[in-house]
Amino acid sequence: MGKLLCDPSAAAVAEPLPPSPAPAPPPPLLAWHSPAPAPALEASTSPTGWDAVWALEDQQRRRLHRIWERGVAWKPSSPGGEEGAAPVVFRLDHGGEVDADGNCLFTAARTAAAAKADARELRHRAVRRFAEVYDAAGEDDRGAVDAAVRHLYAPDLKAGWGVHVVQEIKVLAPKAQRDALDAAIQELVDLGIQREIAAETIYKERCIAVNNGDSWAKYMSISGSAEDEHDIITLQYTEEGLLTIDENRDGRAAAFGDDIAIECLATEFKREVYVVQAHGADAMVDEDNCVFFLPHRPRGEICEPPIFLFMKGTAWCGAGADHYEPLIATVLQHVTSDKAAVVL
Repeated sequence: MGKLLCDPSAAAVAEPLPPSPAPAPPPPLLAWHSPAPAPALEASTSPTGWDAVWALEDQQRRRLHRIWERGVAWKPSSPGGEEGAAPVVFRLDHGGEVDADGNCLFTAARTAAAAKADARELRHRAVRRFAEVYDAAGEDDRGAVDAAVRHLYAPDLKAGWGVHVVQEIKVLAPKAQRDALDAAIQELVDLGIQREIAAETIYKERCIAVNNGDSWAKYMSISGSAEDEHDIITLQYTEEGLLTIDENRDGRAAAFGDDIAIECLATEFKREVYVVQAHGADAMVDEDNCVFFLPHRPRGEICEPPIFLFMKGTAWCGAGADHYEPLIATVLQHVTSDKAAVVL
């Protein structure tokens, strides 16, 4: 995925300018609580929290128990690359289920980071972070991000069938234009065109394709609430052609969080975000490698310990089902990094 580069330099002003109203200050960084020490536990204590998590394979559960018992080692970075503080070992507990309403990334991040902002505000802060960097980026960096967005939401339907059985295209319908879109679809139906084909034609012609950074910002702002400016329309295809269209008539669909959004959250918090991904049974190689830690670094300095999110892979799409749950990190006292189950 392309990385955006922000040029912080500003143009100098040769002559004084007339006074103008002071700009509104940027939103403050989100608040968090540093991980607390884990309570003392007997060696025989069973981590029943992972036993209660549903839809885990036995191999995944055993591996997560081992990670819980021995912890995850993380070494704080230090400015200038000099030797920094000693590694910290964290215990990771499952933080509970979150609603599968499309906002799970932001709901889970809020819980994992103990942030005060609600999920919708956290979503909008991530989008603002993205817009600031994208607007300031050079042409090459913007092009790299546009290509990544197209790959996710406007894929080339002539390729990719060796990996995916179903591919999706996302378009955005302005809420104010839904009646006009319906009327245009009906006109084609009255001419004898099949309803689904007519809808595909109108949505592709008149809606906003999610194929660059600007449209990604519009898409990722959608939380499935009445305040959203756009509705998400999803066109699903198989190799044979159009499969179905989710027209989202009630406007409840929200934009699922992706890797771009996670990086923006990391930047907002000034903390690394690790997605702890437990692959589905069809993607597991062995027990020691059925759980992965996928890092997302912030742009700029890292000021606090990382945030951990949990993702379970399910069914034939073993690479991951886009549902995030919070992990609560506490410090394991008197455990050295060489004894940890995972070293980040």
